[in-house]
This record gives sequence, C-alpha cells and structure tokens, in this order.
Amino acid sequence: MKGMKPKDIREKSVPELEAMVDAERAALYRARRDLVFRQLTDVKQLAVRRHNIARMLTIISEKKSGGDVVVVEAPVKKTTRGKAK
Repeated sequence: MKGMKPKDIREKSVPELEAMVDAERAALYRARRDLVFRQLTDVKQLAVRRHNIARMLTIISEKKSGGDVVVVEAPVKKTTRGKAK
C-alpha cells in the first residue's frame, strides 16, 4: 500500500472521497486486527493508511469550505547561538 498523492485525491469528488475514507478505515481496522493476531508483517502499512485517511479528510474539508487554500510560510527566526555578546 503506497501513500496516495494529494494531486490524485483532489481530482475526486467529495462523495467518492468519503467512500474512499470508509474503505481505508475498514482496511486500517483489518490491518490492526491482523497485527494483533500476528498475521501482519508490514507494520509501516498502518502509518501509510492513517496518513492516507488524513490526506483525504483534509481535502474533503478543503472542498467543502470552498477549496481556496492559501499556504502561508512561517517566518524564519534568526538565532544568535554561539556568537559572542
């Protein structure tokens, strides 16, 4: 299971995304269950599924709120470590 790209997710409609979230949550549940019963060997799959769900939910909320998301970068702080005062 590879991580889904946001570009691919944004091309889907909200109902499609909600169906995908439900399917991914079910797959995450099965993966957790398999982990408990020692049937799962790829533990990274759990994190990938959680991240996929988060991506889809984020894009769903973006689409429902209008879709215009502005990325703002945090200002860079200048440090004075190691310099003589």
